[in-house]
Amino acid sequence: MSIRRLPEHLVNRIAAGEVVERPASALKEIVENALDAGATRVLIRLSNGGLDRIEVSDDGCGMDSADMALALERHATSKLPDDAIENVATLGFRGEALPSIASVARLSVDSRPRGADGWNRTVDNGQLVAEGPAALPPGTRIIVEQLFAKVPARRKFLRSAKAEYAACLDIVRRLAMAHPSVAFSVEHDGRRVLGVQAGDAREDRVAALTDRQLADNHVIVSLEREGIRLSGVASLPTYNRGVGDHQYLFVNGRPVKDRLLIGALRGAYADMLARDRHPVVALFLDVPPLEVDVNVHPAKTEVRFRDPALIRGMIVSGLRRALDAEGFRAVQHADPAALSAWKPEPLSPTPIGAMPIFEAAASAQVSYNQFVQSAFADRRPAFQAPPPQARAEPAAAPAPEGTSFPLGVARGQVARTYIVAEAEDGLVIVDQHAAHERLTLERMRRAMEGQGVASQALLLPEVVELDEPACDRLESRIAELSDFGLDLERFGPAAMLVRAVPAMLGQSDVQGMVTDLADDLAAYDSALSLKERLDLVAATMACHGSVRAGRMLSVAEMNALLREMEVTPRSGQCNHGRPTWVKLGHGDIEKLFGRK
Repeated sequence: MSIRRLPEHLVNRIAAGEVVERPASALKEIVENALDAGATRVLIRLSNGGLDRIEVSDDGCGMDSADMALALERHATSKLPDDAIENVATLGFRGEALPSIASVARLSVDSRPRGADGWNRTVDNGQLVAEGPAALPPGTRIIVEQLFAKVPARRKFLRSAKAEYAACLDIVRRLAMAHPSVAFSVEHDGRRVLGVQAGDAREDRVAALTDRQLADNHVIVSLEREGIRLSGVASLPTYNRGVGDHQYLFVNGRPVKDRLLIGALRGAYADMLARDRHPVVALFLDVPPLEVDVNVHPAKTEVRFRDPALIRGMIVSGLRRALDAEGFRAVQHADPAALSAWKPEPLSPTPIGAMPIFEAAASAQVSYNQFVQSAFADRRPAFQAPPPQARAEPAAAPAPEGTSFPLGVARGQVARTYIVAEAEDGLVIVDQHAAHERLTLERMRRAMEGQGVASQALLLPEVVELDEPACDRLESRIAELSDFGLDLERFGPAAMLVRAVPAMLGQSDVQGMVTDLADDLAAYDSALSLKERLDLVAATMACHGSVRAGRMLSVAEMNALLREMEVTPRSGQCNHGRPTWVKLGHGDIEKLFGRK
């Protein structure tokens, strides 16, 4: 078959296949054009999830009739003043969006520059069908109707109206986060579903577009290095989600879904979140145009950095620095569902005068003890059982006041698992295992930065039986594990001999620790850098060497744990992302008793 030149309408449809995949991608291109036009207000109206109609109105610079005709031609753009495509400073620059959309839908463009008349141009699936004057305020209004209506092969692959609507809303949410100086409003089938005002602080805009609780449970990220600036907000590790769709990443104001950035984000939270939990973040990278290639993907959702290691290092260190600065901070409020479980148990009503207490009270000669015994002897036999015994310790010194410490002072232990402390502003409950797990990990890290982790030889070496591949993985990491104080050697084809363990772990579960290390290396060894791998080893060891739930602690031990938490970075969450402590404020307690 001989080579032939494709007709213009087919070229446009091929380009549309790259740029316009669904209503959300068409909406993205139009809103980006509005932002590049200097709009301060963008109004979006959707019908049937964008399948039937998309309308975008803005107050940008507008176009005259000549510019409008050029805008509907392929590869015509106002966003590249010269041929230096590497110096792109706008969201869009290819000049394919409008003609591509017009080739697979009915596209109507109304625009008016300031101080001039408005103009309309309507194209139906590549054919100009109307053109003439239009009445509208300064700016541009673009209407897209019946997307892919005449391309059934593409239309049938679109998802339901609800799914397409969710994708459109996600696109607008991301663009609105990147441009807090612009007001956005979204209406769907006549109902307003999103609205943010211009001039919001970035953290307020992110919280308004994700979850209001993020406003109380985030840290500010700010780092600048070699002309590259990283900023944004990130959730505390204890405030997380089960899916990763609340991670918003931007490069020069452009929303991206880049594997390098997502991997760096996962590395920054590696030892602070369970592997099936995800943080809520909105990170903004401002990179010199020559240091990033935004032309990698037709829809510009992926980028390529000149120095990817620098970018990854900035994200990891920027997030770690911001989280470290928060110290022992965790999610600020107790879970409302947990609070609602605190309900007073109703007592069985007893008619007044029916209890023997009123008969006994008539006799003034009986002592108080005899009175109580006679009053309840027949009615409540259980009261004759010995009272519950609580542990008490002689006070060597007056108990300290909770006002002196952020986490208060220990007042007791519940279920041999939770430390109850009194602080100036409420009641603090600490999970002793989760808290000590984090403290042990941070101690191991500090030791690794110094002279290494001291080891303690076992009186009798312990044999841990594993399958042969697991033993091979551990054997290949013997040198690294030795730096953590874990002395291993191969003991036949399917066993490892443990001669020493980290001294700071004390009486740890050797069998469980070595088995978990083998499992972690199998799952993540090849996917992690050396530092991440060492952090993984340290986290696994810390979990097995921490104070276990069920261990009785003295008051001195409890207070020592609280004081160490107050000075240890990231002590507000354990190595798996669970909170180590929660606080019931005085207001919460008063609500439980109906005082508020």
